[in-house]
Amino acid sequence: MSDTHSTAGLIEIQINGGWGHDFTADPNTMWAVGERLPEVGVTSFLPTIVSAPYETVSAAIDVVRVGPPAGYPGADVIGLHVEGPWISPEWRGAHNPTHLRSPELAVAREWAESGKVRIVTMAPELDGAFEVATALADSGVVVSAGHSGADFETASRALAGPWHSVTHLFNQMSGFHHRSPGMVGAALLSDRPCGLIVDGIHCHPSAVRLAWSALGPDRLVLVTDAMAAAGLGKGKYRLGDHEVVVGDDGPRSGPETLAGSTLTMDQAMANLVSWTGATVDQARACASVNPARLLGWGAAVDHVGSSG
Repeated sequence: MSDTHSTAGLIEIQINGGWGHDFTADPNTMWAVGERLPEVGVTSFLPTIVSAPYETVSAAIDVVRVGPPAGYPGADVIGLHVEGPWISPEWRGAHNPTHLRSPELAVAREWAESGKVRIVTMAPELDGAFEVATALADSGVVVSAGHSGADFETASRALAGPWHSVTHLFNQMSGFHHRSPGMVGAALLSDRPCGLIVDGIHCHPSAVRLAWSALGPDRLVLVTDAMAAAGLGKGKYRLGDHEVVVGDDGPRSGPETLAGSTLTMDQAMANLVSWTGATVDQARACASVNPARLLGWGAAVDHVGSSG
């Protein structure tokens, strides 16, 4: 691994907020969070908007278009990750069901034409999903499979087609069974990169080891799915328009429903090394090189987020 890799800044492709701020509730707070992210090694990030009215996504696009305040010292905002509203109601997790919609081609084209939406998480089993995913992918937007109950066959077809990644592997997707491998099976058997929340709550350390064995250092993408409590601690916070209680069992919008994490990317790297035996350089690549490649930076990947 090159010296550039060993000094690369980290890239967050799925982060809902932090330090008391939630991007869906107020997209303008991405700059306040961005000022703090270099403290945990992050130099570039995709503020993530969870399921909300389309107007919220438009407002976030406008914030990115206008750019940071003068003298902004924080991590670069490199676009948006729109996670929903085109997800399965049965696999929505903490997303507000009143905001969920079927995929709409006209809206997808608006997002793509803005040049500010870089990733869209979408469930492939929804009506119209393949047409919309194809249009997004053809426009250079990464379509990620997640919050989905797709069966193995549908998920495999999606990941062999316009879906180019998987959102938080194992969480809120049809699970693996030896007679019905589900989206988890399709994801592991595909050649697509998969996001993984390595906090010990979303994924047991043994599941992390399984993912590492299947994905290896080239396909695993560390994500935090961090929400407003990241960088702070226990208490009551917001995720979109939900109240979230953060305790010893992580952020929850209900007894059985995780609502993001309090993980930071430096801790995610440390956990990956501790639980799998990955080297520090491999873990760093999972948080820098791999997300950069997913975003299509190709030959420029060695120079992404350099901190040296």
